Amino acid sequence: MPHLSPTQVSRRLKALPGWTKRARTIRRTFEFTGFLDSIDFVNRVAMKADKADHHPDIDIRWNRVTLTLTTHSEGGLTAKDFAMARQCTGIFARYFARQ
Repeated sequence: MPHLSPTQVSRRLKALPGWTKRARTIRRTFEFTGFLDSIDFVNRVAMKADKADHHPDIDIRWNRVTLTLTTHSEGGLTAKDFAMARQCTGIFARYFARQ
C-alpha cells in the first residue's frame, strides 16, 4: 500500500476532526471521565486494531488517551492509517462522547 501524498493527507484529515498530522503520523487525544473509561476505550481500539493488523501507538494518561498512527512498512501515512483513525473516532463517538 503506497504512502499518501501531502495533498491526500490534508484532504483526509479534513474529514477527521480532532486528528492532526505530525511528521509522518496522525494523532488525536481523546478525553474521558476517568481512568476506567480510558482503559475501556483502549481495549475497544485494541480489538479493532488487532483485527485490522494495524496497531497504533497508545499513550494513556489517567483520563486522556493519545493515539498515533503511521504505516511503518511504507515509511509514512497510508489509507490504512485513516481507516483506523475513523474506527477509533467511531468507537469514541459511540461509547464515550459526552452528550
